[in-house]
Parts: sequence; C-alpha cells; structure tokens
Amino acid sequence: MKAAALVALAAMSTTALAGPKTSAKKEPPKAAPAEPPSKPFPSGTDHRRIIGVLDVRIDGAPAEVGAQFQRDLEAQVDNEHYFLASRMRVHDRMTNSTKWTEGCVIGNCLREVKTQTGADIVLLAALNGSGTSFGWVITLVGTNTGVVISQESARCDVCTVSEALNAATAATIKLLANIPEVLEGEAKPVGPPPTQPLEEKIASMHHSHNVLGATLAISGAAIAIAGAAFYFSQNHDKTGLAIAAGGGGLLVGGVITLAF
Repeated sequence: MKAAALVALAAMSTTALAGPKTSAKKEPPKAAPAEPPSKPFPSGTDHRRIIGVLDVRIDGAPAEVGAQFQRDLEAQVDNEHYFLASRMRVHDRMTNSTKWTEGCVIGNCLREVKTQTGADIVLLAALNGSGTSFGWVITLVGTNTGVVISQESARCDVCTVSEALNAATAATIKLLANIPEVLEGEAKPVGPPPTQPLEEKIASMHHSHNVLGATLAISGAAIAIAGAAFYFSQNHDKTGLAIAAGGGGLLVGGVITLAF
C-alpha cells in the first residue's frame, strides 16, 4: 500500500511541475484580396467601340494561358477608342438572352450579342500547341453582319508558351488598330451639307462689293471724260454736259461703294 501511494504521489508531483497543457492559438484565415471593380460598359456620351471577347480556346497549354491573354490584351488595348469586355463579362450578359447559344461565333446569330452587350465586334482566339510547337489564330467578327472583318494566324515550331502568347497579343492589338472606321452594315455618318465657312462667305461678299465699286468708279470716270470731251468739241453742246454729269454720278457711286 505504501509503495502504491508513493507512486501515485510521484505522478501527481510530475503533473504539477509540468503545468497545464496550453493549446496552440489558431490564426484566423486571411481574407482573399478584393478584385478591382469591373469597369462599366460604355454608355451615353462614351462612343468607344465595344470589343467583346466571345471565345478563347486553349489546347496543349495550361488553362491559365487564356486568362493571361485577356489580361495582357486589356493592358495594351487603346482604351481611348475601344472598350474590351472579357469573355466572362460577355457571357454573363448573354445569360439574359433567350435566343443565343454557346455555339454562336459567326453569322446572323451574333446580332443578339450586339443587342445584349452593345459590342460592335467580337474576338475569337485560339492557341494550341505540343511540346515547343505552338500556333494561334485571332479573328475579329462584326456583330451587324456576322462576317469576318480581319484575321491573323501564325505558328512557331520552337518557342515557349509565353512567346506564343506575346505574339498572339501583339497580333490582336494590330488587328484592333486597323479596324475600319465604318463597319459593313453600319450607317455612314451624315455630315453637314457642303457650305462655305462664314469667313469664306464674308470674304466673297467683300470681294464682290469691291469689284462692283471699282467697276462703277472706272466706268463713271470714263463716261464723265467722254461727256466733257463731247461738250468742248461740239461748241458747248449741252448733251456733253448731261453725259459728263451721268458719268460723274457713276464715279461718285463707285467711290461710295468702295468706301463702305
């Protein structure tokens, strides 16, 4: 009994010296960084062309390449003239449609994309590869007619995914820079009727006014001289005085016209 009591006492002493067990504090999970808000689609006085990324196909490369392509494109696009809507935003808008399906990438069905997103042009991108060989095709299609506007394609037999992605992005920027001002199926902008600027009209009126005044003055002077010559050559015939007086009137009228 004494031995058992001593063992129990020793165990209790060891527990007391060790102290109570403390559980490790768990840190609260870190919140994911908030994504920047999406820029609103152009409206009102914002007349930028909307370019909708309708399809991005990646084959033989990581799926992240498609997202990277869109990020690179958005960073380099001319934001003063174009608004680039990502594939996700375009497809979110298209969920409101009861007429459109995923298979619509060309033809008249694209008019529904125009209706839902306001996009004048949709962009189709495809990148495929195997090993060190990659190829890509970029196509721009007008939503008014569903007809291809322009296209670029190339293949690299010895390159990296990054190099192929950069080349595809650069080709897309080039295509966007060469989009016609007026697309097929769009109404041509109606300009003002051909009229002379106000300054040209005033200058033309002044010129006509000066020509008239000079003509009257010169004609009047010539007639007055002729009348005077007739008066003196015809023994003071009063007809000459009348002619000279008429010429003088024209001369005065011409001078007044030039003066004012």
